Amino acid sequence: MVTVIFYEKPGCRNNTRQKTLLAAAGHAIVARNLLTEPWTAERLLEFFGRLPVAQWFNRAAPRVKSGEVVPEELTAETALELLLQDPLLIRRPLLEADGRKEAGFDQERIQAWIGLIPSNTDLENCPRSHEHAPCPVLPEAAQ
Repeated sequence: MVTVIFYEKPGCRNNTRQKTLLAAAGHAIVARNLLTEPWTAERLLEFFGRLPVAQWFNRAAPRVKSGEVVPEELTAETALELLLQDPLLIRRPLLEADGRKEAGFDQERIQAWIGLIPSNTDLENCPRSHEHAPCPVLPEAAQ
């Protein structure tokens, strides 16, 4: 199998489940903190590929949920500025393997790309979306 560089928010339930599913398929996981990674606009764009701008965003981010940030109304340039200023807005996870980069956890796409045993569980949408409090940021994530 392959080594997957997995950019996550430490403490995110779905990121933990996603890594478990990748490991079960035999992949080696190298977890990196999405919140403290030194991103550039060019580097983020490599993960977003041809995705529409609105799909670059984490729908569970407090600023998106509150309506402060409306991804559908943003230009690519403005979106990148926001993502660089506030990495909580970045759609998770960002994945890198075999020279390819992807945003999000589309199980069918990952299965075709590197192999995955699909799960019936929704691993793309935050299971805490119905709750008012966001996931905690672990101490090492705040650095």
